[in-house]
Amino acid sequence: MADPTPVFDDLRAESDELDRLVAELEPEQWALPTPAAGWTIAHQIAHLAWTDRSALTAVTDEEAFRELVEKALAAPDTFVDEGAEDGARLAPADLLGRWREGRAALGRALAAAPPGARFPWYGPPMSAASMATARLMETWAHGLDVADALGVTRAPTDRLRHIARLGHRTRDFAYTVHGLPVPADPFRLDLTGPGGDVWTYGPEDAPQRVTGTALDFCLLVTRRAHRADLALRAEGPDADRWLDLSQAFAGPPGASRPPKGAGA
Repeated sequence: MADPTPVFDDLRAESDELDRLVAELEPEQWALPTPAAGWTIAHQIAHLAWTDRSALTAVTDEEAFRELVEKALAAPDTFVDEGAEDGARLAPADLLGRWREGRAALGRALAAAPPGARFPWYGPPMSAASMATARLMETWAHGLDVADALGVTRAPTDRLRHIARLGHRTRDFAYTVHGLPVPADPFRLDLTGPGGDVWTYGPEDAPQRVTGTALDFCLLVTRRAHRADLALRAEGPDADRWLDLSQAFAGPPGASRPPKGAGA
């Protein structure tokens, strides 16, 4: 069994980087709009805090988490937004404290999880390592939204490796959530990491493949950029279709960001 420690460490590092970005903001800056329609910086951090707490509940109290799932099913179109809205009403210092406390508690719970344990989620059940990977993916993606609101460019890191792997592993989910049949053949990913090394996923002889940078692929599967603005190349019709519908996060199909210059 692979050692999950690296992804735990990388989740903490990703969270700390975003924390440094917002820790010294003035109160009015928390109200800056982000690329997510209707969401301010406060909404972004509130969403992360809310989801960390949900993940902590999934790891520590399965019955309580089942109640959260029932609430989500009762209001699938508003459940996530309501959680972010509630947190965004807090004073910035209180919201920041809530996020810090929740993610620290989740980190401890994941590290203490017994080998082989799996925990319920809004999608398929996940191991501790998979849960940490999903949290890293969301922290990175929502951190991009915060950075965009502040006019800050964040340098990509090798932590993207976890998100790229998750994006590859969720291929079948992306087809299923769009009501489409899952391709029978595996896909190959050849991605260039931030340091210039190539990260590969899938069999080398797969006829369907995607090539490009890891950053562009991660932007695609987190729906943070439109395919038209990314230098990703697909070989094969199924791989080409995948680039239009891929998503690494649970839930209904996510809307892609509009291409740059749209509506101009």
